[in-house]
Amino acid sequence: MKTIALPYVAVFCALVCACNSSQKEKPQLKMYEPAKTIVQDPVKRGEHLVNAIGCHDCHTPKKFTEKGMELDTSRLLSGHPSNEALPDYDEKTAKSYVLFSSSFTAAIGPWGISFAGNLTPDPTGTGTWTEAQFINALKNGKYKGLDGSRDLLPPMPWEAYRNLPDEDLKAIFAYLKTVQPVENVVPSPIPPKV
Repeated sequence: MKTIALPYVAVFCALVCACNSSQKEKPQLKMYEPAKTIVQDPVKRGEHLVNAIGCHDCHTPKKFTEKGMELDTSRLLSGHPSNEALPDYDEKTAKSYVLFSSSFTAAIGPWGISFAGNLTPDPTGTGTWTEAQFINALKNGKYKGLDGSRDLLPPMPWEAYRNLPDEDLKAIFAYLKTVQPVENVVPSPIPPKV
């Protein structure tokens, strides 16, 4: 009978143990892991969402500066300025393309002309809205969140925002109640010319 040197046996045992333990500790690959709930002040969460999902893109008038186009911070989220006249445009082009005003608060397309609404808590904006109306507007695409009212017009992406959880919509509404109220009566939409 041959004797095996003790160091070889120790190395062999160490390898067997290492292989067995690495198989037990190997993490399982997960295809999807649900997001963890973040407890956060609703107003702060709402501010984050308003900035992240692009509300300022259409609802805040822009101004041109030496740095290029910037948000007009004196009119944050106040919608299309009631005193901003739209220039003439080619109606044939508007039936095939979408045109935006220079402040990016009005859009012209096959649906006619739509104007971004005033989201500030002024009575000319969302000041008289309830939270339920706000949620209905974004979940069901209804003007002022009122059942039986007209549908929201393009380019308002309510079809995408309807997928946000109610808690996020409530947070957005809570934040909008804290912004500076701006008196601005946004024009009514203009149907397409026939």
